[in-house]
Amino acid sequence: MKLAFSTLGVPGLPVPEVVALATRYGYHGVELRAHPEEPVHLGLPLGERADVAAAFKTDGIEILGIAGYVKVAAPGEDGPVLHELRSLLELARDLGTRFVRVFPGGGTEQSAEEADATAARRLGTAAEYAADLGVRILLETHDSHRTGADAGRVLGTVGHHQAGALWDVMHTWLGGEQPAQTYAALAPFLGYVQVKDIASAEDTTPLALGAGVLPLTECVDVLSRNGWDGWLCWEYEKRWYPDAAPLPELLAAGRDHLARLLNDAA
Repeated sequence: MKLAFSTLGVPGLPVPEVVALATRYGYHGVELRAHPEEPVHLGLPLGERADVAAAFKTDGIEILGIAGYVKVAAPGEDGPVLHELRSLLELARDLGTRFVRVFPGGGTEQSAEEADATAARRLGTAAEYAADLGVRILLETHDSHRTGADAGRVLGTVGHHQAGALWDVMHTWLGGEQPAQTYAALAPFLGYVQVKDIASAEDTTPLALGAGVLPLTECVDVLSRNGWDGWLCWEYEKRWYPDAAPLPELLAAGRDHLARLLNDAA
């Protein structure tokens, strides 16, 4: 498996410094958060997109994916959601990455069945466009669809390879799923896995990998036993927890922890 980290852990850091961190600490790739406050965002001009892609390619670091904030199950008209999603897909194409992350975002004003149908309809439409661009949309296990069963239910309805899943280990754990259950639900759709650690269900402040309660060992074991050989991406949510320890000082130990888990599971 390959290792990456998300720029959510180093909010606002210029691209050359992100690339330098990945190179220095032995990560194979980086997940780029696409947001107006970040160096990479939907309004980035085409020439600057080429510069970003070149900066990563020069140092041999992959752009794992673009973490967008589209909510595909949100109530409302499809048009604005699909427009933003197409823009994310075009950004991914221009940066040379295969994946775009989206959220479910189903609201309380609709039933679970309605949220599922909305998400499946939008993902089905966008998947056709994604296929033309060579990009895959990944529905993250998050908010209204936090378990593998939730996400798998939607993706099974879509039935298109370009609509897949992103397994966030914190949300599936908070949703009461065991790693083996999550993997079974997401295996046909899995794009990559976001790892992290927290103190408890009540305190989700990010911790160093291995310092909290999330079942990282079990997750890696399940993936290894099933021959899955994709990406593990460390999503350290520093952006939302300013008092958390800075990510750069944790990157070396985090890589070593994941490497030990992979070695033990081999």
